[in-house]
Amino acid sequence: MKALFVLLLAQLCLASLVPEREKDPEYWRRQAQETLQNALRLQRLNRNVAKNLILFLGDGMGVSTVTAARILKGQLQHGQGEESLLEMDKFPFVALAKTYNTNAQVPDSAGTATAYLCGVKANEGTLGVSAGVTRDRCNTTKGQEVTSILRWAKEAGKAVGIVTTTRVTHATPSAAYAHSANRDWYSDGEMPPDALEGGCKDIARQLVENIPEIEVILGGGRKYMYSKNVSDVEYPHEEKHRGTRLDGRNLIQAWKEAKPHGKVAEYVWHRRGLLALNLSRVDFLLGDEIPIPSGMWNPAEQEEGRAGILPRLLSNLPGSSVPSSTGGRIDHGHHEGKAKQALHEAVELDRAIGMATRLTSTQDTLSVVTADHSHVFTFGGYTPRGNPIFGLAPMQSDVDRKPFTSILYGNGPGYKIVAGERENVSAVDFAHADYQAQSAVPLRQETHGGEDVAVFARGPMAHLLHGVHEQNYIPHAMAYAACIGSNRGHCNAAACPATPLLLPFLGLLLLLLLC
Repeated sequence: MKALFVLLLAQLCLASLVPEREKDPEYWRRQAQETLQNALRLQRLNRNVAKNLILFLGDGMGVSTVTAARILKGQLQHGQGEESLLEMDKFPFVALAKTYNTNAQVPDSAGTATAYLCGVKANEGTLGVSAGVTRDRCNTTKGQEVTSILRWAKEAGKAVGIVTTTRVTHATPSAAYAHSANRDWYSDGEMPPDALEGGCKDIARQLVENIPEIEVILGGGRKYMYSKNVSDVEYPHEEKHRGTRLDGRNLIQAWKEAKPHGKVAEYVWHRRGLLALNLSRVDFLLGDEIPIPSGMWNPAEQEEGRAGILPRLLSNLPGSSVPSSTGGRIDHGHHEGKAKQALHEAVELDRAIGMATRLTSTQDTLSVVTADHSHVFTFGGYTPRGNPIFGLAPMQSDVDRKPFTSILYGNGPGYKIVAGERENVSAVDFAHADYQAQSAVPLRQETHGGEDVAVFARGPMAHLLHGVHEQNYIPHAMAYAACIGSNRGHCNAAACPATPLLLPFLGLLLLLLLC
């Protein structure tokens, strides 16, 4: 009788979780018919030429992360969560991208960045080069360089930008401008002697030299721009922030000196400096550590950065119809097994996507949201409707009789044995931002996942992103939409007017949203 009572009580509780409107079949029928009408309207394809391109890249934002972030967003808005919509969910065209590297079933961020930025699949750990390059082998690089959609845009007279909340020299943004046999060659201080002797350049140097006309660069990693042991301007007493360069160069100064005579190039390293600028008089902007200090996770500080700084930046640039936005560190959170950090980052990325949606028009701006790879992150356990996304499953293991959280990892640092048994999560604060969710296999760092990632698209030629694609297809579709790159046979003077070289900040903005 007691077991029956408990079962009935559980069923009553579950029934109370169902909103009244959802009990009416007409609610679901009306919803389906509205969706059908929206789908029918999509039959009138948008074949305009894209004047602007925006690429939002959530590093490590696999499909399970997208779904969990959707629920978190709804719960942060005091809803049950599952019925919520992310801003990217509202994009009318969705595809899947296959993320494998040429030599890896489960990819890394360098090989994938080469795919979705340069249009060519590559080996893991290599940047902006073909699969003919072997990782760490400088002497295999020459003649194997491949160019990115950022360079294609510059050659078409567009203004371009890179915005990231990680290092600008990180694997994901650096494939836009660098060619390297090793993603970790941030400065010459990280390169082996044979690579230096072979004439290979470090990634920070390539940022300054390869495409010096990048109008906007916002991110972190300034220590790779300064000579070894030079104290950091913001953290002068912290050794880990000191310069790393062996060649004695100041690349910040070199960046300024490389700009054409008469052009205004500004370098800022904190929020106050950026807000003090008259952006209408700035031709080139290099901002370091603007959105958040490197290595920190502070939602309030991030929100201030996203909501206050970056929209002001590009919305005030003359002639620009492209908003700016930053992304978080989804990838970093997952690698540490800290799902709360990863999912909050994904929600913040989605807020930036919403801001861009409001500030642009589908008539002339193609926006694409995707990820480079997934993670071995999941959530399950037959949780009831509205269950807190960071909460417990409504059951105990039928093996060790212990509770477990809905969120789990396939591997990672959350594997813990206490007194010879799996840790009892009810004895820990599993809702804390630093909580490391339990994993099946112990690893110091959780790994990437190998499944496909979603690609969301809206705007001119967004319908070209459909079905299941190789990841390297993405920049080719975007370039076709904007009449840049090599495939311009469909363009003509009437449909694709030339963009004046001096029209600032009009064209391609690469929003590399790294996590």
